[in-house]
Amino acid sequence: MSDEVKYGLAGVLADDTAISKVVPETNSLTYRGYAVQDLAVNGSFEETAYLIWNGELPTKAQLDEFRAKERSERGIPQDLHDVIRKYNKDAHPMDMIRTSLSFAGQEDKDANVGSGMDEGGFNQQGLYDLAVRMYARIPEMVAAEFRHREGKDPIAPNPDLNWSENFFHMCFGEVPAPEVVKCFDVSMVLYAEHSFNASTFAARVIASTTSDMYSACVGGIGALKGPLHGGANEAVMHMLKEVGSPENAREWMLTALKEKRKIMGFGHRVYRSGDSRVPTMTEYFKKMVEVTGTDEAKKYWEMSRILDDTMVEAKGIYPNLDFPAGPAYYLMGFPIPMFTPLFVMSRITGWTAHVIEQLGNNKLIRPLSAYTGESQREFVPIDKR
Repeated sequence: MSDEVKYGLAGVLADDTAISKVVPETNSLTYRGYAVQDLAVNGSFEETAYLIWNGELPTKAQLDEFRAKERSERGIPQDLHDVIRKYNKDAHPMDMIRTSLSFAGQEDKDANVGSGMDEGGFNQQGLYDLAVRMYARIPEMVAAEFRHREGKDPIAPNPDLNWSENFFHMCFGEVPAPEVVKCFDVSMVLYAEHSFNASTFAARVIASTTSDMYSACVGGIGALKGPLHGGANEAVMHMLKEVGSPENAREWMLTALKEKRKIMGFGHRVYRSGDSRVPTMTEYFKKMVEVTGTDEAKKYWEMSRILDDTMVEAKGIYPNLDFPAGPAYYLMGFPIPMFTPLFVMSRITGWTAHVIEQLGNNKLIRPLSAYTGESQREFVPIDKR
């Protein structure tokens, strides 16, 4: 190992960004300068998406125009529905959404706008239009894949519903109580963007080659699938099911720590005194428990509290956003393998904003490496080896 190498690129400043930042003084993740918890509680995901792409919160007229634009882009092609029906129902939903977005890209006549294959060069408006199209259509892809796995026909989007309401409609054929929709919408705001995380950096690396936006976002999906990144919300729910009951929670955590097991949903590369998104998501997880009102929901809440307290007491390590988000999604009725595709639906806003930013002042991302292999040596013919 070399002392000069920053393994995992820890602490390396790779580029400038004006999209998001964790403010150390307030320990707050901010989008374009606004604290994410304020956006989540007081605004909507639609407003946040507009902000991430445009740099300012929308006026009422601008939001109405943006909503109309998103709704006009709803509706995936029949060819894609036909492809989804051929998917292996046992495949992970992240494999499905990765394939669906890639298929959509090869069908989109505007896919190469702003890329090295577009003679017009950088085209901010064209890239923005593509971003809104993905934001509008990826939820329908996720919903269609969900219903395919359930052996059910897809449900067409409803233009009378907002972005979050429409997703529940496409999944379940109905819109749940407003408290459930708000919890989901809050999670989308909190997951939307987080600077140069692994999937965003992967998307920026691909964009830096002046490849197309679809390719960059498919690369982001590949990175997000990993349990050390987006897949952690699934792992949290599997952990809760393994723990089984509040009575087991403290001993389970202490045993896991003693055995040096990887415990998902805790710790973060950026935050050291707690993920600023957690209190808000925890509040809405609790609201989901109250809305659901079942003994099972209360069990998951109690287990979560005990696991959290035990980890902080034993190691001083705090939970990250995946810890409350996983069980909140479960109480909404989503199966565990679907949690990370929900993350995709949100993070597409951040990925596409970063692709536009990268291409606006592009430099090919091509780091060096410290070679640790053999020194140069002579080739020996096979009959003399």
